[in-house]
Amino acid sequence: MEWFESWFDTPYYHLLYSNRDYTEAENFITKLTTDLQLPPQSKIIDLACGKGRHSVFLNKLGYDVLGLDLSRQSIEADKQYENQTLIFQVHDMRNPIDADPMDAVFNLFTSFGYFDNENDDKKVFQSVYNALKPEGYFVLDYLNEEYVRNTMVPETIITRGDIDFKILKNIEGRHIIKDIRFETEGQSFHFFEKVKLHTLEAIHAYASECGFERVKIWGDYQLNEFDKENSPRCINLFKKK
Repeated sequence: MEWFESWFDTPYYHLLYSNRDYTEAENFITKLTTDLQLPPQSKIIDLACGKGRHSVFLNKLGYDVLGLDLSRQSIEADKQYENQTLIFQVHDMRNPIDADPMDAVFNLFTSFGYFDNENDDKKVFQSVYNALKPEGYFVLDYLNEEYVRNTMVPETIITRGDIDFKILKNIEGRHIIKDIRFETEGQSFHFFEKVKLHTLEAIHAYASECGFERVKIWGDYQLNEFDKENSPRCINLFKKK
């Protein structure tokens, strides 16, 4: 089992990241859909949707949304939000997507770069490309490699409730490794996250190979212009040729 298959399916993963800013996320999505001029009832895939917070908000904005995620537990929880224009399914992003042609696919908040094999990364781009209508958009919201290298804090302790998560970060080759250890209810736990430090050039190469053109790059959730050294995010907008 891959690290993300086990870690993402635990309640501790969701507890650790429970402080995520929903208001910031909703403002970002509102700005994004406005910038893309996506009319109501456009069909959007939220790829790696997790607990579905972005899918639900996109649906409230009037979009027809398909939320896909590898975690069965997350999708089971998401099912409570389903309606005629909001559906959730278990799906591995490397596999072809069985759906009607889409107007846009969103992959948000660093939900990419988990795979050791480069061919798996390419499969993601290919599956997204095949799922889109001609001129459809692919938004890949990713970490900024340069910024991560310059600002990484090697050790932190994050407290959630009565659990202290000890986080150790280091860079090994082309990956940033986050080692996560904690104790609860008399048990010790150890998980890790491993995300590839894709360069801007590598991401562009994957996209071009599949037939995408890069339209623009934003550097943060306010959709400011990307700066390679100072932008916290690397939000790529691709269009299917």
